[in-house]
This record gives sequence, structure tokens and C-alpha cells, in this order.
Amino acid sequence: MVLLSLFYLVFPIIIILLCMHVKWIDKIGAVFVCYIAGAFVGNSGILPQDAAGLQDIISSACVALALPLLLFSMDVRAWIKTAGKAILSLTGSTIIIVALAGAGSILIADHTTDSWKMGGLAIGVYTGGTPNMAAIKTALNVDPTAYVMMHTYDVVISFAYILFAITIAQKLLNRFLLPYQILHTAAQGDESYDSEDIHSYKNMLNASVLKGLSAAFALSVVILAASAGTAELFPKTVSTAVTILMITSLGIGASFITRIRTIEKTYQLGMFFILVFCLVVGSMADITKLVHINWPIFLYISLCVFGTFVLHAIWCKIFRIDTDTFLVTSVSAVCSPPFVPVVAQALNNKQVILSGLTTGIIGYAVGNYLGITFAWIFKYFMG
Repeated sequence: MVLLSLFYLVFPIIIILLCMHVKWIDKIGAVFVCYIAGAFVGNSGILPQDAAGLQDIISSACVALALPLLLFSMDVRAWIKTAGKAILSLTGSTIIIVALAGAGSILIADHTTDSWKMGGLAIGVYTGGTPNMAAIKTALNVDPTAYVMMHTYDVVISFAYILFAITIAQKLLNRFLLPYQILHTAAQGDESYDSEDIHSYKNMLNASVLKGLSAAFALSVVILAASAGTAELFPKTVSTAVTILMITSLGIGASFITRIRTIEKTYQLGMFFILVFCLVVGSMADITKLVHINWPIFLYISLCVFGTFVLHAIWCKIFRIDTDTFLVTSVSAVCSPPFVPVVAQALNNKQVILSGLTTGIIGYAVGNYLGITFAWIFKYFMG
């Protein structure tokens, strides 16, 4: 396990160095390389049988530590100017997933029992995330076998979706939607607003930079501890949402303190932890689970993910919502807030991180209500 932990921590550093010196690897992107390398290692048979526990710990810890570091250098004043578009985008994706989940549950009614429950699970997971899906499973008394099957297909299809979102989605959608307009404010004169490309990782080991990063990392640990402690006061079904809400709130609050916001390279250190997260998540993908596919359920999940994507893009076209805001709110809904920084890095646009996290937290909050309510509505109309 020690060797596996070292691999997860060291390999992203190697990828960063390769991206700095090899142009074609840089063009592919460090995030994508980490995903693919992780998937290769995870399906090669060389991982220990009990690696899942370590993978869960590292992936959760990386996201929790990365979010404050990423938020420390955020410009809240710039985000406020685009918040309305993000909420409008979230509204569209929510309406669309409810409609598609309902229509799809009718289509698969002859192929599975209690398809209305599948509709509720789909709404919960694609407005909030896996914690919502688990809570709705308990509330609706979903068959464990059906739940595991749906969750497995969700992981596989969402993985394909996130790869699409971080590679070619922006270039394709910029032909259809408005390109994102970078907002320039006074805060962008701060040193924290240095370049976000791969070369911005240079000089992170300088003594003066390390001193500031050590303080920022320590503050990130304190924020994580405070958030996790607060979450313990709430039921486990909402503890994940509470933790992310607290981390986001405290990270944003810290960004208003000039001494914290101007610490050099906090964004880059946060992105390092996100690269570790990508490597770990990639290694958790199990392609053997696709050997025996229940095609009606698999196609139903595909409809919910990619059908919502297409209709959501049309919604954003109608309401003149830009590509980056669309992508980050879409990924936040489909794959949950921890993937927001991944997409922001691929888009080379950290200004949309707050939009993605905010809409994702709203999704966490309403996901259970929507999933359970509409499941019963689907049951009523289906007789």
C-alpha cells in the first residue's frame, strides 16, 4: 500500500514535468493523461485486492484539500457578474433531467420492475450526486441488485462523459454557444492571478513560495477539519453535502483576506491534488463490469446523461449562456462538484469554478426532494 500511495503522489509530478517539456503531451493535457494512466493501471491486474479502501481515502482527501487551495485565489467579484447565468443553466438542466428521467422510466417499464424508482434515482444523482442517489435508494426501498447495477452503469457512462468534457467539448461547443468572456477586475492585478497553463508550476519549490504554500496548506487542513467536524452534527445522508458546503464557504471567505489571496501558487498546489484525484479515480474504473450489460438500463442511463447534455446545450443557446458556464454546470450536475476543478483546468478557466461549485451545492440540497417527489409522480401516472 505504501508503494501504491507513492505512485499516486509521484506520478502526477512526472506528468507535470513531461507536459512542461513535451508539447504533444501538454496538448493532450495532464488531467486526461492521469485519467488514462489510472485506468490502465487499474485494469492491468497489478493493484492489490484491497486497494479500494486506500483509493477512497486518497480521492476524498485530495478533493477536500484541493478545494480551499483553489478557492483562495478566486475573485468573487468577477464571479458575481456571471452567477445569474450559472443559476439559469442549472435550472435548465434540472427541468430537462426530470423530463427525460420520467419519459425514460416509461420506456423501460416493460424491461425492469419499479422503473419509476429508477427515475427517482436518476433525478437524484444527476441534480446532486451519489450521496443523493444513496439516500433516495433508502427512501424508495430500491432493490439492492438494481441499485448496484444502475450505479455501475452511472460510473462508466459518467466517466466517458467527463473525458469528453475535458477534451473536445469546448472546441465543439464554441461553434454553437457563445465563448466565455474573461472578466477583468482590479483583483486580477494580484500575483495570485498568474498563468494557469502548465508552466505556471515552475518555481513552486522556491523557499519563499514554499513558505507561503505551507501556510496555505495548513489553513486548508484546518478548513477540512472544521468542515468534517461540522458534518458530524448532521445525518450521514447529507454529511457529504454539508462538508463540501462548509469547505466552499470557508475557502471563499478566506479569499477576501488579501494576505491569503495573494499567496503564490495556491491554485497550482490545489490542481496538483486534483491530478492525484484524477489518477486515483481512473484506477477505480473496472471495464470487466461491462461484460454482461442490461441494455435497457444502460441505454436509459445514457439517455439521462447525453440526452440531457444535448437538450441542455440547446437551452443555453436560447438563453445565451456561454460554453464554459454550460460545461461546468453540466459536469457539476452529472458528475458532482468534485469534478468542477477538473473541468475548469481543462477549459483553462478558473473563473468558472465558483459557478460549478455553487450550482453543485444547490443540486445536493434539492436532489433528494426532486428524486423522491417525482418518483412518486411517475408511479402515479404509470399506474
